[in-house]
Amino acid sequence: MNIILFGPPGAGKGTQAEIICQKLNIPTVSTGAVLREAMKNGTPTGLKAKQYVEAGELVPDAVVTAIIKDRLSEPDCANGYILDGFPRTIPQAEALDAMGVKIDAVLSIELSDEEIVNRLSNRRLCGVCGASYHLLYNPTKDNVHCDKCGGELITRKDDDPKVVMNRLDTYHSQTEPLKAFYNAKGLVKTVSGSDTIPEITRHILAELGT
Repeated sequence: MNIILFGPPGAGKGTQAEIICQKLNIPTVSTGAVLREAMKNGTPTGLKAKQYVEAGELVPDAVVTAIIKDRLSEPDCANGYILDGFPRTIPQAEALDAMGVKIDAVLSIELSDEEIVNRLSNRRLCGVCGASYHLLYNPTKDNVHCDKCGGELITRKDDDPKVVMNRLDTYHSQTEPLKAFYNAKGLVKTVSGSDTIPEITRHILAELGT
């Protein structure tokens, strides 16, 4: 089964992708991870991407699409995959169609902007060991220090409410139009991101008919 995973930052896409991959025995193809791997391995498309990244520019659609195409041709994708972070734009979606890739379902994990800001602004990381916490859902004993090593908890820069709102603006303007694109094909399946992790997983598997 070939699946595209949508959702705003902080909706829990990464967590659900990991669970669904294990249940369906298919890999997650994450744009960021694939780009980093291609650049590290020095593939022709990876070297092209590196030029843009090192210049602080966005990697063009054509280069990202070529790297994703290379990744989807690998043996572990033969029985399906979850695309996370691709496509991000309608031109990328059209390029995926042009490659002859058949998408079986587009999963959209929905969460309001208010919930996203609340969820991300309460995330904390240990500044020493990197352990992840949440002031509401996964607190430490004092919400100041790490339970594992005693290090001080810090807020990630991209979890600052202003930064989160900018990320959400980008999501709404660039990625949300893709839902209409795939809705026209009858592929979009919507799941609430407000439930518990097991409940969200259960809803996703029900939507996928597995």
